[in-house]
Amino acid sequence: MALEFSGKRILVTGVAGFIGSHLARALLDRGSEVIGVDALTDYYDPARKRRNLESVLGEKTFRFFEEDLNRVEFSRLPVPDIVFHEAAQAGIRASWGGSFQRYVEDNILATQRLLEAVGRWGRIERFVFASSSSVYGDQNRLPLSEDMVPNPISPYGVTKLAAERLVFSYARRLEMPAFALRYFTVYGPRQRPDMAIERFFEAALRGEAVELYGDGSQSRDFTFVDDVVEANLLCLESGGPGGVYNIGGGVVTTMTDLIKEIRRVSERKIEVRKRETAPGDVRHTLADTSRAREDLGFAPKTTLKEGLRRQWDWIREDVAERGLL
Repeated sequence: MALEFSGKRILVTGVAGFIGSHLARALLDRGSEVIGVDALTDYYDPARKRRNLESVLGEKTFRFFEEDLNRVEFSRLPVPDIVFHEAAQAGIRASWGGSFQRYVEDNILATQRLLEAVGRWGRIERFVFASSSSVYGDQNRLPLSEDMVPNPISPYGVTKLAAERLVFSYARRLEMPAFALRYFTVYGPRQRPDMAIERFFEAALRGEAVELYGDGSQSRDFTFVDDVVEANLLCLESGGPGGVYNIGGGVVTTMTDLIKEIRRVSERKIEVRKRETAPGDVRHTLADTSRAREDLGFAPKTTLKEGLRRQWDWIREDVAERGLL
């Protein structure tokens, strides 16, 4: 049965992040009460995350808790009707070596602790988990479909797959509709500073060279953040029991072509310095979104050209507001 947004109390973890902040804004616009939780970790500048929250902090129906899911006393939080679990330690390259413990804590243990709280809260109407295309690893065919056996090739991907499995284990025990949305390379305003498109645009703005990992022929399915938010909202409108869904833009683009388009949009020269492919980076991704289309009604609306233009406009405005131009 589809759910109404108005009047629902919705928990958004990772609310100060790139996707979480957009999702919170969309839920508030639809009349929901939003409980936002975020640890404001230092993976990138916490001040940047605080700016992400500026559009929602003044809302009467938004409450923010600066808390770590591994330590928060969940009894302090208002009991939600719906949970969107966006919080995670991101980054494929950083997940190797000694930092892996943080990925285990923030992606696996925090998810399990949240699910235990869900069990204590009682019946939750929907649990939507932000998963990743990284769970697929390098497959021998494209597009990537949900019936493929996951084979992550990075520690990050391993933790996202483990968290997925936890979600559905608890969903079965709690008789709770659960959705795992496997995001494919999300971009747009407020994108994390370590991600390629943001790095390329900021380099263009400063007139600096950028590092490109690989020879440029590797390709990605880029997905605009508004389309990702829409996919999350569709999970509430769906009457189905949930499941795993690919959320992608549906068009494959090489990194070489991406840089050409960024040069065109920014009207700036960008010097590229090529580096060896980073461990854990897959060569190609492309989402088969037919299941999301059939079950959820998902249809990405934003072309790469339009999405890049919107991200570039946002970056210039943000930099100007902070007096950095």
